[in-house]
Amino acid sequence: MYEDLQGKTAVITGAGKKTGIGYGIAEKFASNGCRIIIADLGKSPEPDADLKTATREEMNEIAAQLSEKYKIETLAVAVDITDNASIGRMMEEIKESFERIDILCNNAGASFGVPNTVLNYDEADWIKTVDVNLFSVFRMSRAIIPMMTGRPAAIVNTASRAGKVPPIFNSAYAVAKAGVIMLTKVMARELADAGIRVNAICPGQITTDLEKWRFGLEASFFDTTVEEREKEMCKTIPLGYIGLPGDAADLAVFLASDVSRYITGQAINIDGGQCMEL
Repeated sequence: MYEDLQGKTAVITGAGKKTGIGYGIAEKFASNGCRIIIADLGKSPEPDADLKTATREEMNEIAAQLSEKYKIETLAVAVDITDNASIGRMMEEIKESFERIDILCNNAGASFGVPNTVLNYDEADWIKTVDVNLFSVFRMSRAIIPMMTGRPAAIVNTASRAGKVPPIFNSAYAVAKAGVIMLTKVMARELADAGIRVNAICPGQITTDLEKWRFGLEASFFDTTVEEREKEMCKTIPLGYIGLPGDAADLAVFLASDVSRYITGQAINIDGGQCMEL
């Protein structure tokens, strides 16, 4: 329990599904007494979509459950993080209920057009992947930072192990997450005088819908089973198993708390030892 987090307000993007890292982060902050703003797309997915997006009903349910369980104030806001007008409407909705934001977790992310090589990657899918994973961090941070100034605050960006170690056939995502790592460092330098710390978490394999979808694609590509792909991946993890959303959430909450007050501009791996670097 981080007592300094009680009563603070946290915005978490991509937190509208209980199967994702974003929800794990939201619940962990809520359990520490934070007021929670769930920000996600909030619309029904396309009927033929392989990976389902969070609906407004799911978001509202999560906000209500967190509020009831942890006795905190919550809000669910629909936002398209690739659209500045949508972000502007989100901000107006937030300002109606909250005077200040103390914590921003830029967690939303997705991949499009995979698996594919650089030579065969559809340009529109490449751009969309970079937009969702990298440009959105810039847009959301630029919109929310004015509500964070005046006292210490924290931004935690969800990057990825893929931003440090290139994955196969998922180049746009890897490039975008590498960009998130550098953007994190730039923001940490620029916002230090304002008392805003900025760090990134770099998850490796975490059990989420996105991860299961990825294993399914790879299994199809390599003509094997999802179970075999998972076993092969576990062989690359020194600890020998795939992590849970709560593992990533623990790190995010630590980086937002005063316990980490002397840490900024870092991109910290949480991957069971897959990526060991100086």
